[in-house]
Amino acid sequence: MQKSFDPRRLAAYVRLGAFSIALVGAFSHGLLISPATTARPSLGVGGQSGDSEPPLLGDNARVATAMPMAPQPPSQGSASGPGRLAGAAHVVDGDTIDVGTTRVRLEGIDAPEAQQSCETRDRRLWDCGTVATRRLAAAIEGRAVVCATHGADKYGRTLATCYLGGRDVNAAMVEAGLAWAFVKYSSRYVAEEVKARRAGVGVWQGVAQAPWVFRATRWSSASEAAPTGCPIKGNVSASGRIYHMPWSPWYEKVVMRADKGTRWFCSEGEAIAAGWRPVQGR
Repeated sequence: MQKSFDPRRLAAYVRLGAFSIALVGAFSHGLLISPATTARPSLGVGGQSGDSEPPLLGDNARVATAMPMAPQPPSQGSASGPGRLAGAAHVVDGDTIDVGTTRVRLEGIDAPEAQQSCETRDRRLWDCGTVATRRLAAAIEGRAVVCATHGADKYGRTLATCYLGGRDVNAAMVEAGLAWAFVKYSSRYVAEEVKARRAGVGVWQGVAQAPWVFRATRWSSASEAAPTGCPIKGNVSASGRIYHMPWSPWYEKVVMRADKGTRWFCSEGEAIAAGWRPVQGR
């Protein structure tokens, strides 16, 4: 049987619909934000990027006044020179980039390794190493950076503090909780780490293992498993002679076969001297 028309019911539906539209509009314009969103933007738990991830560096005009400029970055431009390197950046991982043909290790910071996972506040795992690389790439990949160089490390990588639009990229990674201050070699970014810890962002939102501890643990277990006690795998492929450290994402996939030319190495220096190169890519 067809129900009779009730004007009061229609009016109630209209009012409810208007409230729903207003509520959606408030969310879409950022007028209603939950405390959790305000306190800690999503870092992409499990390696999946969230739309709420803020830019690592932000726009140049805003960050130039927000960041202390001591020491001053090298002047902008495209030419490189003594103590200065400039060019388009290609991100290798969370603390390593290529500027032209030069491999640059961002000095004073240590980002989580590609295989590392960290915990959120509610103890869920997220791929902190992958996220650190992705966030750095989103900020500087293909863009012109200017780096103040400070010599080289024992693996031949150029040590540098790199800038984009006047902003210290190294500092930004630590302040975002995407890298640790590498206090074994430098105390320059301790203040940024303290700020990240207090804010509970990035690796500081839950339990996380410092990357140097992660590497030492992987090295120890791989050394015990390696037949010679030397855990670095030297692989031979269509891409050439490439060595893999125990924390490399591809380490377990490399099958060691002497008849195929693979070799074990005790140190990166030994592998490089023998003609192998580190694995490329992210």
